[in-house]
Amino acid sequence: MSDVLRLLSGRHLDPSQELLLSTVSGVASTKPALIKFFDREVPAVSIITTKSFQVTVNPGNREPVICETETGVFGNSVGLRNPGMEQALSELQRLRATYSFLSLLNVSLSANTIEDFITLVKAFDEVADLVELNFSCPHVSSGYGAAIGCDPTIAASYVQAIKEATRECKAPLFIKLTPNVEDIGLIARRAVEAGADGLVAINTVGPIVHIDPVSGTPILQNNLGGKGGLSGRAVYREALQAIKAIREAVGPDVPLIGMGGVFTAEEAAEMIEAGSDAVGIGSALGCVDQRNWPAYLSAIKAGAEARARGKVYEGRAASSFLIDERQMAYERHIVQDVQQYGASTAIITLDGKLDCKAGQFAFLWLPQVGEKPFSVAHNEPLTFIVKERGPFSQALCALKVGDELFVRGLYGAELENRRTDRAILIGGGTGVAVLPSLARKLKEQGTEMTILIGTSEAAEGKALLEDELSRYGSFCCIADDGRPGRVLDRLDDLSLSGDEAAYLVGPEIFMAIAARKLLARGIKKEHLSLSMERMTLCGIGMCGECACGDRLTCRWGTFMDWEYLEREAPSLIAYD
Repeated sequence: MSDVLRLLSGRHLDPSQELLLSTVSGVASTKPALIKFFDREVPAVSIITTKSFQVTVNPGNREPVICETETGVFGNSVGLRNPGMEQALSELQRLRATYSFLSLLNVSLSANTIEDFITLVKAFDEVADLVELNFSCPHVSSGYGAAIGCDPTIAASYVQAIKEATRECKAPLFIKLTPNVEDIGLIARRAVEAGADGLVAINTVGPIVHIDPVSGTPILQNNLGGKGGLSGRAVYREALQAIKAIREAVGPDVPLIGMGGVFTAEEAAEMIEAGSDAVGIGSALGCVDQRNWPAYLSAIKAGAEARARGKVYEGRAASSFLIDERQMAYERHIVQDVQQYGASTAIITLDGKLDCKAGQFAFLWLPQVGEKPFSVAHNEPLTFIVKERGPFSQALCALKVGDELFVRGLYGAELENRRTDRAILIGGGTGVAVLPSLARKLKEQGTEMTILIGTSEAAEGKALLEDELSRYGSFCCIADDGRPGRVLDRLDDLSLSGDEAAYLVGPEIFMAIAARKLLARGIKKEHLSLSMERMTLCGIGMCGECACGDRLTCRWGTFMDWEYLEREAPSLIAYD
């Protein structure tokens, strides 16, 4: 028996043992930096689970892919978005080579065929402490159509074939089961009889259609009519019953990681009482600020252990960390004005307002079309700048006065800057939408500003937001006229003392080069901030896509100081 199996087997029978917490596939621990974050900063977690990797790159479904219809109740149709085997393995190899784990690493794998599962297991064995086979995947061979884990015969045949082909591999095989079956206990037993070393349950319930209460339309954007899996608070009781059924079917010794809607210490304790040897925490992390994850998970662990041992837990309750309001709610807005700027940019003005601070952003949503995050250019009237790039931005640019547009947010935190007497604001492209809120903050602090904007096109001789930004300080628009980097060249002419603060927005390569120029001119690292506008799918920390190093911009805000980037995310600024 491997050390992992020895650690987990029969653990639910002994309440005196330490509670083992696990992250959940596809939630939070989705990138190498976040995996390291959980291992380094969250001691309550004993098992860290990756997203489900496939042999080839999978871009997933179009956004929205995550929604929240009630507080703590989520739908998702991410579509197994992942970088593919080659990149994922390379990233985990580098992490293993440079970092010693305290926790167990559970590598989740997804495939439609036995052959692909075998390929994946063999490839990731060198980096995994245990391997999770996601059997909620569609089975496409031989004319089946249901998920692999929905049929006991198919599930058993997959387990047996994979186990036989990977006997030389060290990592035990855990099978993740779907609850969308008549008898989950039967499928669990057949999987174990076929050679599964352990089990994980449950995956999401459904799929179902998730309807937005404001628009009355399906939220999720996919080819299934907006259907997606259900997770969060709504699935807890079903998950608990599934764990009981699995444990009764497979006996006391098979390792079982239980999950599904666990938000509190009491619920974690109930999962152990039902037969789980470890407890996964997933959707709940979307209801807790990332900065509170360590304390929140410690409270779950300590509170559940106290209950198991018949003691009174006197620390801060895990439930007190939970955000008790819906965070992904849409508001309907009406388009008041659409102004074209240059050949491919639109300035869209809506009714209503948002109190957006520097570092925050919102999501724009067109039902049945798509969703993306955007910086707020003006709070009142509510204004966004959209560059026409793909189908969704094209649809936004085509909006007319009177059309509906749905907005959710704000997300991210306000920039906490060191006050200086002078500051330089440098922007490029549509990233300048970040600057008005920043300029207002600096003005309130009494900071004298120099603002440099680089643009590839200037409409009527003016840069984007020039009228607004020029009110805050010395303003200069530099059109490149087809020659890249002219605004960067202008930095050499600035008169600098070294005590100024510098704030950079725009493409990452633009900011990295500008930053190095400013550092060479004497700007201090601690006075240098970059707006890292990362792509995000949720805005609340669940998807992990907006990770900048180990910080989620949806929680921390978009501005990151140079010292942090240099230490935790050097690849993002590795441009010369």
